[in-house]
Amino acid sequence: MKNVLLVDDDVELSQSLISLFDPDKYTFHHLDDGQATTRYVTDNKEQLDLVMLDVNLPTCSGLDLLRHIRQIDERLPVIVISGYISTENAMEAMSEGAFEYLTKPFEVDKLIEIVNKACGYDHGQRILSVGPSLTDDVSGDEIVGQSPEIVEIAKLIGQVGRTDAAVLIFGESGTGKELVARAIHRNSLRRNNTFLSVNCAALSDTLLESELFGHEKGAFTGAYFKRIGKFEQCHHGTIFLDEVADMVMLTQGKVLRVLQEKEIERLGGNETIKVDVRVIAATNKSLVQCMKDGAFRVDLFYRLKVVSIYMPPLRERKDDVPLLVDHFIRKYNRALGKNVRSVSRKAKALLEKYPWPGNVRELENNIHTAMVMGKSDTLQSEEFPIFNEDAGKVEIDLEGLQNNYTEMFARIIEPIFPRMIASAEGRVYHMMQSAMEKALIAACLKHFNSNQVKASEMLGISRNTLRDRISKYGVY
Repeated sequence: MKNVLLVDDDVELSQSLISLFDPDKYTFHHLDDGQATTRYVTDNKEQLDLVMLDVNLPTCSGLDLLRHIRQIDERLPVIVISGYISTENAMEAMSEGAFEYLTKPFEVDKLIEIVNKACGYDHGQRILSVGPSLTDDVSGDEIVGQSPEIVEIAKLIGQVGRTDAAVLIFGESGTGKELVARAIHRNSLRRNNTFLSVNCAALSDTLLESELFGHEKGAFTGAYFKRIGKFEQCHHGTIFLDEVADMVMLTQGKVLRVLQEKEIERLGGNETIKVDVRVIAATNKSLVQCMKDGAFRVDLFYRLKVVSIYMPPLRERKDDVPLLVDHFIRKYNRALGKNVRSVSRKAKALLEKYPWPGNVRELENNIHTAMVMGKSDTLQSEEFPIFNEDAGKVEIDLEGLQNNYTEMFARIIEPIFPRMIASAEGRVYHMMQSAMEKALIAACLKHFNSNQVKASEMLGISRNTLRDRISKYGVY
């Protein structure tokens, strides 16, 4: 027989919940008061197998009560119940050691499965204490959403945050991978120490290595001073390696050493430096395919992927679009000193229907632009770049420009720039450079009927360079 304490001020719902369970297997005791609960757990902790408590109680917060219960018996599993969806509550509950966080209305089969699992735990295997509680004073943007996918991510953030496990975050560009990394740091015991983010795709190989590990004076051309790298700066903190798939193999080996040995050497130096850093990495590429291609180390993959989190694209959680729209309106009202209250009915329908290839970043950029351009307290559809029929049109007077190609490209780029920065995730320069080079080579080969000799002469590059670019971009 399993003994369960149910703490909820909704008597009718509590009776309905209790009726779901076999009375031959479960004995329920019901309370609706925080102080009474604390006394009951103190007096009966040896007999209790599970506590189920509501977040909103008349005399105290369920999360505060959770902390008290954990102080009385850190091994006792606690399931936190909420009548509304809150990613912050989910993160905090799991960070404080809750066994599970559930929202009403319940999926009956899932509820029974979770209760069975909690009560079947051996007391020696129950969740350990996590130390100090969270504060409400957090920095950075919050994770916004009420879709099941986002709630599960919030719970996982709270659960892994209190450990030092490496985390690998997957997902398309613009889905909010760095927000997840920052949330993990905020929910960890390292939250009062440094969090630094490094975009591995935005730096050359040498610069990335110097950025991460630092360098001694004279280590390479231009190294006029000693530099302390990000791993040293993050001692006792968290480092976020964004676009980790773009890291070259040599640097991957050095990152592996940090994870295994917790030590580094600066470029050009011989001193071994101990570092205590939690590593969170992210990628929008398939690391499995990168490993098959020989571009990513298998041992590093498994070191980084102790815990993995998948960030779904916005098109797979369209129910979150209205919440995100409201969130960004509030954000840019503060930033721009405006008082926008809503979006028009037409704009709302279009925003919810649009597939958002640039994900949350694209949505935020469109809200930002619309609020800059808007003239009233309601955003209209024509104020959003993606719905502006003229936004994608580029009319260029080539004769009038008189071979001023800088001006020509400026006119091409300007109307599409918001979408570029939404999808390129900090790599606009590299994306444009590659796209322009590929388009130029393809156009030249087409003009000269694939004659590589004439094409290389016209482009002003060697035939070997042209062959290399043809192979790189797959143009013929």
